[in-house]
Amino acid sequence: MPTRRSRTSARRRDAILDATFTAAACGGYDAVQMRAVADQVGIAVGTLYRYFPSKTHLLVSALTREFHRLDASCDWTTIGATPQQRLKMLTARLHDDWQRDPQLTEAMTRAFVIADTTAASAVNQAAQVIEQLLATTLAGGEPTDHHRQIAGLIADVWLANLAAFISNRATAAQARDHIDRAVQLLLSGDPTTN
Repeated sequence: MPTRRSRTSARRRDAILDATFTAAACGGYDAVQMRAVADQVGIAVGTLYRYFPSKTHLLVSALTREFHRLDASCDWTTIGATPQQRLKMLTARLHDDWQRDPQLTEAMTRAFVIADTTAASAVNQAAQVIEQLLATTLAGGEPTDHHRQIAGLIADVWLANLAAFISNRATAAQARDHIDRAVQLLLSGDPTTN
């Protein structure tokens, strides 16, 4: 059973992530300032750093929470009869989310891409969460190693295209098209998804 201290800590962590999410949505990566986040939550900057040692760690942790929320929002394993149908529904939702808020997408993607060793554990956790969601969606339940490998490739395709989008090397429509075509090619060449 969680202690009072752990519940308080969890609430504070959620408040920090909420404030980060709001700042990122309003102004992208540059708008997320540790002092401003701490002030919004009503804590000292030192307290914020005890939870999240860097801005990058903070943003990647917020991304991980959003991946968990996406996973909990729907039973992606039953939303379609085939792996293609299920993945199409999930990717449509992901597309809608990132295109709805380009500032937030820029902040989260930039943090993920520039993360160094100080945020490696947070980046690895975010990658594991989205790859598990993709693999489970593909499998329609418990994924195999093969599903996990395909999910890892799909996650890499997403990251590459979102990085191209935030650096203005691709429009939102181009990034979406590249992602969709790559996923279709990965699945069409995989006998376990046909």
